[in-house]
Amino acid sequence: MPEFDRSLSRRRLLGTLAAASAAAPVLAACGAPDNGTSGKAAPSSVATKPSKPVTLNILDVAGNLALTQPIIDAFKAKHPEIVSKVTTTTGTAPELAPKVQAQQQAGNVQIQLVLTGTDGLAAGIQKGLWYDLKPYYGHFFPGLMSNYGSAAASMAALAQDQGIELVTTPGGPLLEYDPAKVSSVPTTPDKLLDWAKANKGKFQYAQPRNSGPARTFLMGLPYLLGDSDPTDPTNGWAKTWAFLTELNKYTADYPAKTSATMTNLAQGSVHIIASTMGWYINPRALGTVPSGMKVAKYDNMTWVTDAQFGVIPKGVSDDELIAALRLLAFALTPEQQAVTFDQGYFYPGPAVKNVTLAQAPAASRATLKKYGETEFDSWISASPAKNSLPATAQVTAFDLWDKKIGSTK
Repeated sequence: MPEFDRSLSRRRLLGTLAAASAAAPVLAACGAPDNGTSGKAAPSSVATKPSKPVTLNILDVAGNLALTQPIIDAFKAKHPEIVSKVTTTTGTAPELAPKVQAQQQAGNVQIQLVLTGTDGLAAGIQKGLWYDLKPYYGHFFPGLMSNYGSAAASMAALAQDQGIELVTTPGGPLLEYDPAKVSSVPTTPDKLLDWAKANKGKFQYAQPRNSGPARTFLMGLPYLLGDSDPTDPTNGWAKTWAFLTELNKYTADYPAKTSATMTNLAQGSVHIIASTMGWYINPRALGTVPSGMKVAKYDNMTWVTDAQFGVIPKGVSDDELIAALRLLAFALTPEQQAVTFDQGYFYPGPAVKNVTLAQAPAASRATLKKYGETEFDSWISASPAKNSLPATAQVTAFDLWDKKIGSTK
């Protein structure tokens, strides 16, 4: 799930918080080979504590700070010996790879940690921008894969050991709609196409390259349509590309951000939009979308699992690398994972298994009780889930959509 501007003030996390080990053994590790963009290869050895406190500059291109800002604040407060200052900025996934690559080529990497969805993760993997973190698992992330829930463990493979999964959601694809304008919501792609034909310009999704709901819609269609190979957008999506080409005749335009579709739904210029569980809950909780909007699933649903990751650009200093790894390890403790229920932005949120809503802050529990959908949990358990496309295939799917669909509007 990409960007979503959050003006809501963030709560401070209270109480004693678990942390990663403060011991400082030396980890002998062979990092990812330098591909010429990083300015330096991974360090040959790294301690688990920096030689002095560092500044961490964190770039968020996924809206992840909505879930992890309290975790970052808590880490800084608890570990002044690791971080002296933390700055956070936001951007978009398409901007990420060019920005990081330019810094690496200049030998001046100013971003120590990136919070990204599968889109930015995939682009960076394709260009060789991220550190291989597998050599550091033993000391910083013991039992990493066994600590993940089953869906999270499956999604973690998409990172190819170049990112640490922080949160996960079954996502969608779902349809969000205005019940005052839509008397019978479509529950199959064919019914959606028929509705779009009868209500031209009233269905909308954003550009998949920078939208979690649109990306999930794109990757969910091959399962809904019975395509020959849902994992191969080039050779296995004949039905999907034919469907999207026809649907393209009747959709509204494709905005660059998911939030624009939410605004249009709220203002009534469109009546149905592509959505996910988190995007249904969170904007209504924030008041940017009227609470009376409804959500529907497709018949014969297959969930497309989504996730967000922390990745570390090649070229950061050894001390900065250590600090970023310690922060990521802290974020995976059960106490911190419970914070990621947040206000439903990435529902459910926790990637670590056995973290329940009962462990979440009271504000999260209250929000999800009021704005959540009582059927979500039964929907999740009743339908199969598949991973998002791996990095190369995902970038290919975005490129093909841009060429076949987006460029025509």
